Amino acid sequence: MTERHSSPGRAVTTGRDGRTDDGRPPPARFAFDAHTWKEIAHLLANLPVSILGFTYVVTVLFTGFWLTFTVIGFPLLAAGLLGARQLGKLERARARALLGVRVDEPSRLPWRTKNDDGFFARLWMGVKDPVGWRTVLYDFIRLPWGVLTFVITLTSLFVLWPVLPFIARGLANVDRAMVRGLLSPSDELERRIAELESDRGVVVDAAASDLRRIERDLHDGAQARLVNLAMGLGLAKEKLLEDPEYAQAMVAEAHGEVKLALQELRDLARGIHPAVLTDRGLDAALSSVASRCTVPVKVTADLDSRPVQAIEGIAYFTVSELLQNVSKHSGARSASVDVWRSENRLLIQVWDDGRGGARLDGGTGMRGLAERLDAVDGLFVIDSPPGGPTVVTAELPWRDRVPGRR
Repeated sequence: MTERHSSPGRAVTTGRDGRTDDGRPPPARFAFDAHTWKEIAHLLANLPVSILGFTYVVTVLFTGFWLTFTVIGFPLLAAGLLGARQLGKLERARARALLGVRVDEPSRLPWRTKNDDGFFARLWMGVKDPVGWRTVLYDFIRLPWGVLTFVITLTSLFVLWPVLPFIARGLANVDRAMVRGLLSPSDELERRIAELESDRGVVVDAAASDLRRIERDLHDGAQARLVNLAMGLGLAKEKLLEDPEYAQAMVAEAHGEVKLALQELRDLARGIHPAVLTDRGLDAALSSVASRCTVPVKVTADLDSRPVQAIEGIAYFTVSELLQNVSKHSGARSASVDVWRSENRLLIQVWDDGRGGARLDGGTGMRGLAERLDAVDGLFVIDSPPGGPTVVTAELPWRDRVPGRR
């Protein structure tokens, strides 16, 4: 159930929790509602919290400054900034619970990098941590503000009770601005680092899943056939002198098993990275995939060069998975694959005239493709109304190959 609050030139919808549709608390009123009491509690807690933060900053960080000419100075300063990060985390949690401020968590310090130069490089990274320093500034200026808000709020509880909701809202809005300004991720780079950390987890999970699939296919397929082949040849060897005709029949059966095992290994190798993709590029590889689809597929590739192997491989397996879905689930009579380059992006569009209804949340296949593309800064869009047709558009970053390197 919702109610609408009218204001000049604007209509604001309020839900069950009292929060407006753009995430802000509802307008302050003379009546004391849950939001007002939370703001009052936050303002009264400002004094003890600000005393704690200010004391920490002065004691730990200033001590670190004074001892920078000694061995323990910089390590103590780095440790102090790391502790300031934790204070910032607690303040974000307090603002989230009492003020309704949603602030993203800053990315963690990358203590280990690709070119790790050892202890002193990591120490210097901790000393110049911008998140820690902004939290220090936040805790430093909060003491006078904490005293002011505590005194005003406490006085208003007994003297200015009728207008306390408006006083609390004004003071709380200043707190909200401080939290957003000093305790949020500093810039787009930090947010991008956090996204890349999440994407790295997706890539690692996908790679582990692929390894498990390859292991399962080897164990259940080619390995089982080779074991049967070895047993059959062993029996044929024993029967060679006693019953040559039976031995000959067993050898012929083993020959058939060898052919099947070789075919399974070829299919498995194609699933890892097909030779036609490495040797002839995306156009030929997609034509090969289309020829195995149960639906007639027209492939059009307008590429004047080849992207790096990783992007080419992702594009290939994306189309391969989509055409498998067309074969199994779409009920289509025809399909098409278009691949082209637009500036620094590789675009793929797969169309079919099937029954439609494909969704990202319809199964793990589509969701897995979307996650893989997102992990390399790509896009994955499905347009599949009931009754069809289905159009899936994938977009990948284009990175040129280094000459002489496959």
